This record gives sequence, structure tokens and C-alpha cells, in this order.
Amino acid sequence: MKSFQIVILAGVTLTACSRTPPAVAPAAKIEANEPLRTTVWTPNGELFLEHQALVAGVKSRFAIHLTRLSDFHAVREASCDVELQQPDKESQRFPCDASTHPGIFGANVQPGTAGEGRLSIRVRGKDLTETFDAGMVKIAADAASAEQPAAATEETISFLKEQQWALDFGTQLAVEQTLRDSLRVAAETLPRTGGEAAVIAPLAGRLVVEKVLAVGTAVEKGAELCAIVPPAGAAADLPGLQLAESEALVTLEQARRDQTRAERLLAAGAVPTRRVEEARTAEAMAQTRLQAARARLAQYEATRAADGTETGVKRFLVRAPISGTITESAAISGAGAEVGKVLFRIVDINTLHVSGVVAESDYPKLRQLSGAEIEMPGSGALRAAGKLIGVGHVVDAATRTVPVVYEIDNRDHFLAVNQTVFLRLLLTAADRKPAIPEAAIIDDAGRPVVFVQRSGETFLRRPVKTGVRSGGFVQILSGVEAGDRVVTRGAYLIRLSTMSSAVPAHGHVH
Repeated sequence: MKSFQIVILAGVTLTACSRTPPAVAPAAKIEANEPLRTTVWTPNGELFLEHQALVAGVKSRFAIHLTRLSDFHAVREASCDVELQQPDKESQRFPCDASTHPGIFGANVQPGTAGEGRLSIRVRGKDLTETFDAGMVKIAADAASAEQPAAATEETISFLKEQQWALDFGTQLAVEQTLRDSLRVAAETLPRTGGEAAVIAPLAGRLVVEKVLAVGTAVEKGAELCAIVPPAGAAADLPGLQLAESEALVTLEQARRDQTRAERLLAAGAVPTRRVEEARTAEAMAQTRLQAARARLAQYEATRAADGTETGVKRFLVRAPISGTITESAAISGAGAEVGKVLFRIVDINTLHVSGVVAESDYPKLRQLSGAEIEMPGSGALRAAGKLIGVGHVVDAATRTVPVVYEIDNRDHFLAVNQTVFLRLLLTAADRKPAIPEAAIIDDAGRPVVFVQRSGETFLRRPVKTGVRSGGFVQILSGVEAGDRVVTRGAYLIRLSTMSSAVPAHGHVH
């Protein structure tokens, strides 16, 4: 009985298996061929083109990405068309569709016959007007013989155009330059020799300031700054001044009478001519004493006034000894001034000296000194220094440094006196090597690295060996060749994308 049950169960099982439909393997996913990609740069724009291989009589969709190189943003207001020129055949022109996304344009290209042709994309618009020559392309007779993209020989990094357009991104060509080795030292701006003057009171008296000269006022050499009314004596000496005037007046009257008498006697032949001359001299001296007595009395009256502006009073004019800007003003109208008091301080800010301090250990390098640049504060821009004023040859005992002084043209008044700057001392010229902006180099785990743009969305990570730095550029001894397009803005973002565990999808909205 038990055996019979087992046989029945086995039969049911076999029947059930025979009714189960056979498993069907999932259909293989048909993937499109990898598109051909072309990148063309001109001085004004960048074309990044993606399309399937061209086959005669078959429509191929072109994805055109346009970037203006003035700011590396997407071209928005423009139209374009694709032109295909085959030898001995009439040119074919395929208009682009209206752009639905900034920077991205589409076109359907259907070549007429197989062979080769020159492909170009013409762009016209407010953002960019340019013709991009995409070079010669192969047009296959059938899909089986269609051109295939070349296999990658280096590990590349994908960074989509949409990402580039949305971020602060920029590139620049590496070009060969002759950079000079340099030494960057701290420095400060100083007035040039003879470019600073302290205007002091040459005598005591009361100040007269007709025009207030505030700090920052520009003055020319010889300009009147103020005046000084010298004192005429103490207040208790007023009777003495009046007595001196009266005595001088009496003396003058007596001298005039003597002169008249001497001339009358000379006419009668009673006295010699010398007697008349003596009388005339005495009269002139008496006239002078009277004028001096009256001037002292007027001077006294002027010093009693609030501002000393009485007309007819002799004043000592204080003038600017140099042209420059007033940096200190202590002259107040009506105030007293003592001999030696600093009334004004004038500094010529059009030409300054920049004094750098070089460490004692770097002193031997100064034998190769051939020029200098001044690193402007804030912007970091470099400005060529003028002539070399001097190199110190005595080491400061306290700081263990030697000074190096250059002159700079400061007529734009960008630098202030006593401002801290950096002085880049240029040494001997280096060999001609590829050079790139310093901003292109980033630190990747302690190693200098740059990112080279191989095509529109493909980048290479290149460790580099750096050399001389000067003028915001750095010499590349290895890792980058002249003509390579390096990323100068956004390189750190590309590095971050390589550290992400997620691989960015390579695709666009076309």
C-alpha cells in the first residue's frame, strides 16, 4: 500500500512538471554604439559635438554643445547649422533645431553618399558668431562598416558640460615662457629720498592762515601755506614805541632844516659841497628811522588783533618746499608759533620707495638680482618696480636681514605711505618651459596636480613637477606640455568628483 502511494505521488509530480511552461531567458539589451565625440576650440568659443557614425542615407542625430570662452558659460542666444562638404559634390547644409536648453543644440544629419567629407558647424548669434571646423569625417556605405570611436588609452575623468556651465569653471592653454627665479620678501612703502619735508616756523609770531589746508590736500612747490606776523615787543613797551616814533619825527625835521641851511650857504659860497652832502645823508637816515619806528608800532597793533590780517603789515610767508600731499597740518590762524614748531608735513606720494627685507641666508642670491615686482595688496596683482635704489650690505643685528630698496611709480595713488606689501625679487632668467597660472595647481594628498581638458567633457589628472614661479605663473618641468588646455577655475571640483563613489552618468538632455 505504501509503495502504491509513492508511485501515485511520483506520477502527479511528473504530470505537474510536464504542465509547467519552460523558462524563457530575458531578451538581451540592445545598446547603442558609443557616439563619436569631437571638440574644437577657437579664440572665442568651444564646440563639443556628439553623434553616431555617419552612414550614407541614414539620419544621424548631432548633439552640439557651445561654450563662449569669455566666461565659459553656455551659448544662449544663437542659431547654428551643420555643413558637410564632400569632394566634387555640392555642399549639404542641415539646420539645427531651436535650442530648448542653454548651450545645447540638435541637428539631423543625413549624408547623401559614402566617402569622406569635411564637417563644419556655423554659429551666429548675440552670444557667439563663429565657424568651427570639425575636420574630415568618414561616411560609411552601411552600418557594418561605420566608424567606431577610438579606445581610450588613459584613465579619464568625466565632467559634463552642464556641470561646467553651472559652476565657476575656466581653462587656459599652457604656453612656453621664460620665467625668472624669484625671491618673495616682506616690504613696506616709504617716501622717496627728498620726497618728505617738515615745514617749520622759522621765527616766532602770530600765524595767519587765509586758506585752511586739510590733511590730504595736494600742494605744489612754492605754494603759500600760511604767514607769520612777527611780534613787535611786549605790551608794556607801547610808550617806548610811541616815543621812538616821536624822536624819529623830530630828528627828521631837524635834518631837513640843516639840509636847507647848508644848501643856502653853498649857494653863497660860504661852505664846501661836502657839507651839503652830509646834510642830505643825515636827512635820509632820519627818514629811515621814522619809517622803522612807525612799522614797529603797526606791527605791535597787528599782533594785538585776533588774526593779524591788517593791511599794510609786513608778514613772513611760509611756502611749500616740495610738491606733494599734506600729511600733517598744525597751523591755526591767530595762534602763536614758536621757532622750530612743525606747521605742516608734506610727502610726495607720486613716487615711493619700496624697501624689502632679505634674510641673511638669502643674501648671496642678491648677486643675481635683475629686477623686481611688487605684489599689490588685496588683489595679488604684480606691478613692475622701477629702478633699483640700493642693496644693503650690512646685516641688521636685531633682525638678521639686509634691505633692498626699489622705486615705484605711484601716480595712481594705489599704494599708501608706510603700507605693507611684498617684493618679488627677480633673479637670473630660467629656461623656456611650459607655464600655467598658479591657480591651475591644486594639492592632491601633498602632491601638485593639474587637470588637463582632453575634450569637452573628458579630463586627465596629471601630477606635475613645478619650477620657477613669477608673475602669477608657474613653470612646469614635467606633466604638462605646451598647448595642453589646463583647468584654471574649478579644478578642485573635478578632484572632488573623482573622490565620489557614484560615477556620474554620461548623458544630456538633447
